[in-house]
Amino acid sequence: MQYLKFDVFEKSINTIETASGSAVVFMAKENKKKIFVIQGKNASSLGFNAQVIESGILRADLNHENACVLRKIFPFTAPVRGLRKNTSFGLGDRLGIATSGHLRLFEKNDVFPVFAQQSVRELNLTNRTYEEVLDAVSFAVYREGFKKGFGADGDHLKTAKDIEYALSLGFTMITLDCSDHIKNENPQSYPQLSKYYADKYLNRTFIIEDTNLVFTEEELKQCISIYKEAVLFAEDIYNRFFASGKYNADLEISIDETESVTTPLAHFFAARELLDLGVSFASLAPRFCGEFQKGIDYKGDLTQFENEIKIHAAIARHFGYKLSIHSGSDKFRVFPVISRQTGGRFHIKTAGTSWLEALRIAAEFDPSLYREIHLSALTVFGDAKKNYHVTAALSEIPDISFLKDEELHTLFENDNARQLLHITYGQILNKKNNDGSFVFKDRLYTLWQSYENEYFKALEKHIGKHLELLNI
Repeated sequence: MQYLKFDVFEKSINTIETASGSAVVFMAKENKKKIFVIQGKNASSLGFNAQVIESGILRADLNHENACVLRKIFPFTAPVRGLRKNTSFGLGDRLGIATSGHLRLFEKNDVFPVFAQQSVRELNLTNRTYEEVLDAVSFAVYREGFKKGFGADGDHLKTAKDIEYALSLGFTMITLDCSDHIKNENPQSYPQLSKYYADKYLNRTFIIEDTNLVFTEEELKQCISIYKEAVLFAEDIYNRFFASGKYNADLEISIDETESVTTPLAHFFAARELLDLGVSFASLAPRFCGEFQKGIDYKGDLTQFENEIKIHAAIARHFGYKLSIHSGSDKFRVFPVISRQTGGRFHIKTAGTSWLEALRIAAEFDPSLYREIHLSALTVFGDAKKNYHVTAALSEIPDISFLKDEELHTLFENDNARQLLHITYGQILNKKNNDGSFVFKDRLYTLWQSYENEYFKALEKHIGKHLELLNI
């Protein structure tokens, strides 16, 4: 659709009524740059920081100030709570360009999407802010006319400062990362068993659906040693930010970023202690058996995983919250199991897979640029591993000097190459020339803008595979 000199995103056309009349607001392209156009006699009264094009017609940039105005006058562009719905899906976007591709899938189902999902680690590695993360999603939701509702997750937050930052911006979900307060298993440090814990857990059988949970003294001491401090940390955060109801946000408890696998007994212990302390939470992420490594499929015994997640799901139902599965990108082997054993009541998080799909676009449409990135990633892999646990073997990645351009796509089916690219995003995006200009970042964003529809289709296909195997 053409309006004056603008190419209009038709799904973004909305009319708003005010005391002095109506105004039309839409998103458009102006020389490849996305802007808002506001038309109406009262256009200036809506509050956008805008410039006059002609009488009754304004143009406004897509910036934070105007994102705040947008969320105020069009509430569907602001995040809402949704973690307590049966099925929810987190879609981290490290680049700020993937949401339009993501949301097209969620128009078609009843799953609650959490489009704005980012950890502080990702913010630091991409030099982004939570304002930028949320604004990018609001703009995409408005552009596509998505009015079903979405969430915003301050993901894997560890400090009160970061939690307050996210909540103050209107984030509707906080994933509390308790890993700094979870001790590694060490029988030498097991505490003496107090009367409080002995009376509460020993010589008792806890019936959870068709499973009987019974603590031995050693197992109980183990749970106390590993999780007691994490429980107290979560209680403190809950009381500081959630108990009063000041913030309209859900709390997720994360105990997955540790070396200790969360046994069913440990899950039951941690959940009961939290609830007995008055901590209300919508979901809990255990550390499952096997390995949920970044960017590749599940590694582990499927039978053991199914047997254990069956009990984990039963514990979650017993206490009234749902399971959360972290590092869920590309875990295709276990998706049917997760769906089956939870009865479709779960939250799952994906993140870096949208970055990998963006690099796949680069490999297809600018092979020479991709080759530069790939070689650079090999040199910084060791540094990137400090932030992520992966087991990629660089020796198992094909030498790209022997690959034809049309064969580069095969690298995205190689687990070792996927992990190489998955965790080096920060170094790739931030690499600079001697003059301070970016080596790759600007060229990549220009490429992605040129092949935007191809990227969206790739995301729709790839995330669609996740949803299909999750029986959504």
